[in-house]
Amino acid sequence: MRLQFTDILGAIKNVEIPDGQFEEALDGKIMFDGSSIEGFVRIEESDMYLKPDLSTFRVFPWAGTTGEKVGRIICDIYAPDGAPFAGCPRTALKKVIAMAASKGYTLKAGPEAEFFLFQTRNGVPTTETHDAASYFDLSPVDMGEDVRREIVLALEAMGFHVEAAHHEVAPGQHEIDFRYDDVLTTADNVSTFRFIVKNVAIRTNAAILRFIVRLRTAATCWPARCRR
Repeated sequence: MRLQFTDILGAIKNVEIPDGQFEEALDGKIMFDGSSIEGFVRIEESDMYLKPDLSTFRVFPWAGTTGEKVGRIICDIYAPDGAPFAGCPRTALKKVIAMAASKGYTLKAGPEAEFFLFQTRNGVPTTETHDAASYFDLSPVDMGEDVRREIVLALEAMGFHVEAAHHEVAPGQHEIDFRYDDVLTTADNVSTFRFIVKNVAIRTNAAILRFIVRLRTAATCWPARCRR
């Protein structure tokens, strides 16, 4: 079982525990050194706890090296005194959700998640795009079709409701859209999306070097293009 969380830059971190520690994990008793995570705490305040959100439990759509199945749970970060850690991105988002709710608003978001596929040479990423295709192209011009399909299948196995997938405007640029949800679930999904895309790309000998997430809301901006 992997207990996942993100640092303040949005990078996924995790600690893996054996089955025998699962009960301890559910009780929020798994500790880690927060001083080793960029932007968290000083070494004198290093003890931190992971409290899992059980609604985020999923089983990865690929087996481990010995054929075993591996699950993950996304966690919130807490201090030793039981207080939520202010530097936890999920905690910060929950505060914003509560502020909006106090004013009668419900926050939802629908991302247009995009990424670029680049070629690898002897296992090393290059700056050569996976293809020279353009918007809505298909094979043989769009050489990322099979990779995109594998990504969609993996996302669906992780509980995503995928709505569409297609080649974008630039060479090597791809988009996969999944259904909107409350902002916390969407934030978790975007983080999971990046993890899944990178893993599938590695397994198919492609390299992911850049992500773009566009949010469908009222304004228009870049790189997060927003639509009403």
